[in-house]
Amino acid sequence: MDASPPQEPLSLRERKKRQTRQRISDIATLLFREHGFDQVTVAEVARAAGVSTMTVFNYFPRKEDLFLDRIPEAADLFAGAVRDRAQGEPPLAALRRLTLRLLDERHPLGGVGETLPPFWRTVAASPALRARGREGLDEVETALAAALTEAAAADPGLPATDPALLAALTVAAYRTVVTASLRRLSAGDPVEEVAEDHRARLGSAFDALERMTG
Repeated sequence: MDASPPQEPLSLRERKKRQTRQRISDIATLLFREHGFDQVTVAEVARAAGVSTMTVFNYFPRKEDLFLDRIPEAADLFAGAVRDRAQGEPPLAALRRLTLRLLDERHPLGGVGETLPPFWRTVAASPALRARGREGLDEVETALAAALTEAAAADPGLPATDPALLAALTVAAYRTVVTASLRRLSAGDPVEEVAEDHRARLGSAFDALERMTG
C-alpha cells in the first residue's frame, strides 16, 4: 500500500517546462549516441532542439546532465521510497519494493531493457560522463542517507543503523546488481532471462542488507 499523499496536478506552465526539458534531453541523447558525447557541443544540441544555448543551460546546468538527466529522479525515487513508505514498513522493505517495481516497469533506472546497453556504451566512452555518473551515485546516496536519518528520528523502533552507512551499502548493492545485468545484456543475453536473474540478485542483495542491519 502506498502511503504517499495524492499528487497535485501540474499547472500548464509546469507541464510545458517538463516537456521542453524532455525534448531537449531526447534530442541531445540522440546526437550523443550518433556522434559521441565529446564530439557534440551544447550549441549543436540547442540548434537541433530549436532553442537557445542559454535555454539549454537553464534546464541542464552541465552538458553531462543532458545525457545523465535521470540523476535527480533517481535521488527522488530512493529517498521517496523511504519517506513515503507505508506505516510500519521498514525502509529496506520499501527500497526492495521500489527496485522490483523499476524492474517490472522496465524503467530506465531499473537496470534491464533493450535500450540500456547502447546508452551505457556512450557513458563508458566518455571520461566526463563516467565522472558525472560517479557524482550521481554520490547524490543518490546523500539523498537516501537524509531520508534514512529522518526515518530513524521519526521511528525509534527501527533497528539502530548508521543511516549514511546503510545508504552507501544500499546504493553499492544496487549498482552491483545493475552492472551485472548490463554486462549480460551487452553480451546478447535475452532480456527476460536477465530480468529473472536480476530479480534473484536483488532479493539476495536485500536479504544480505537486512541481515546486516538486524
